[in-house]
Amino acid sequence: MDIDIQALPPADQYRLLSSTVVPRPIALISTYSEETGHNTAPFSFFNVMGEAPPVMAIGLEDKRGSGALKDTTINIRATGEFVVHLVDEALAQAMNVCAIDFPSDICEATAAGLTLVPSSIVQPQRIAEAPVAFECRKIAMIEINPHRHITLGEVVRMHVREGLFDADLKYIDPEKYHPIGRMFGRLYTTTRGHFEMVVPEYDVWRERER
Repeated sequence: MDIDIQALPPADQYRLLSSTVVPRPIALISTYSEETGHNTAPFSFFNVMGEAPPVMAIGLEDKRGSGALKDTTINIRATGEFVVHLVDEALAQAMNVCAIDFPSDICEATAAGLTLVPSSIVQPQRIAEAPVAFECRKIAMIEINPHRHITLGEVVRMHVREGLFDADLKYIDPEKYHPIGRMFGRLYTTTRGHFEMVVPEYDVWRERER
């Protein structure tokens, strides 16, 4: 089936993209405004994009219905700072509360029963209950249309829950870290079903294929 995705209305493009590029990690982002205080909101158009420097990329959409910019976009554009939290199974319900369209002067994290603590470098506070938090500074914000901004952020500090980090191997232990992923609409998935594949050397593969 050949789909001319460019010819589809934006809402249909979104449905196709978000239902095929799955599962996606979820960035629960905290920002700060002098006018409205602390803001926390989840975004699943998100991933890590590189190292040296470590870079995160987030697709920030506007508010459904009104088309107004979300507080996250406004705050990052104004201050250049934000904190990305990864969402695990224990944080899932609170993340869902943070997705509610609260008035700008209400702190979503507080409403969700989460604890905000000072970050090490950036002004926005971080969520103490999160398994992983990345303090970030904006590298660039690209407006791809009036309703969608792609933000690149440089990670300047990382926080990891006690017991998750393997200091010898320098990685997060997958048997203790249980992030969730966004599928489509109201659907989410867990990441407990791991399997391993080893990429063979070319000579080994060629010999095996004979």
